[in-house]
Amino acid sequence: MRKNLNTHIKSQYKIIAVDDEIGILDSLNVFLSKAGYNFVGVTNPLEAIEKVKNEHFDLMLLDFLMTPIHGDQVVEEIRKFNKDLYILLLTGHKDLAPPLETIKRLEIQGYCEKSDKFDQLLLLIESGVKAVSQMQLIKNINNELKSTYDKLESAYMETIEILRFTVEAKDSYTKGHSDRVAEYSELIGKALSLSEQDLKTLRIGGLFHDIGKIGIPDSILLKTTKLDDDEYSEIKNHPAIGAHILSNATIFQDIIPIVKHHHERFDGKGYPSQLQGENIPYLARITAVADAFDAMTSRRSYRDSLPLDVVIQEFQKNSGTQFDPEIAKAFLEILKTQPEEILKIMNGK
Repeated sequence: MRKNLNTHIKSQYKIIAVDDEIGILDSLNVFLSKAGYNFVGVTNPLEAIEKVKNEHFDLMLLDFLMTPIHGDQVVEEIRKFNKDLYILLLTGHKDLAPPLETIKRLEIQGYCEKSDKFDQLLLLIESGVKAVSQMQLIKNINNELKSTYDKLESAYMETIEILRFTVEAKDSYTKGHSDRVAEYSELIGKALSLSEQDLKTLRIGGLFHDIGKIGIPDSILLKTTKLDDDEYSEIKNHPAIGAHILSNATIFQDIIPIVKHHHERFDGKGYPSQLQGENIPYLARITAVADAFDAMTSRRSYRDSLPLDVVIQEFQKNSGTQFDPEIAKAFLEILKTQPEEILKIMNGK
């Protein structure tokens, strides 16, 4: 024997019925209220649209032939602002029902012919309520997963931020540098019409691209004179160290190529992997341009910042050798057409 839904469970679901015959609504009210459902009946389809817009309903019973508009037009309007409402279409005229294509297009979940007996309709309603319950359960699970993911992402970000701040405490140059590289990288990404996801990756990658410097001895990192060969070899380890630090955090997998390869050169003479041309991850090639620009335009303990015209000449000279020529060209165009944006970033505004 079929087991009906518990009356208490039924009362949690709100059903709206729309039919221009008041007698039909009265009968549905008696039948569905007796069955335990929370029921609202409306004779005017335009009023029903407004009710659905302003109140929550889980399921709609909708007559097809009505005035001033038919049921399919009601659904057309409702679907503009509500994609979740479960709709059962009722008709007393089988031959005048909307075509199957219309039912599918409007995402009408069920169809039933009117009858003096409501047994078949009750079966469809119970199935609809179960479907609504499952959809709500899935939505709740997805929300919980998103909440958990957001908390996990926040925890990872906070942890890595601590490491970043530790590096910045060792090397005052690094703080402003990482922030600026993140902004320059994003600016280049926008000029290259990259996706929002890629722009986010560029920004985070820019913030953390030098995280590996936490593993470099202070005697080298803070040295105010020219590095010798051994010291330079040591500092070239920071991309690999940074990639290793982030490797166990799934959430940072997208930025590891930036962290590891932002010092590769287009001609293959960079480090740590001597990658060449398009073998270098694309976002890392963008970060390399941003990183080099900020290094050249920032004052260091052993030299002043370079004038902008000299920086432009360096990019022109090293396009195709140190830098991806397409990205270098795009950045030079930014310097030409968006100088105010560059100055804002340079001045930390």
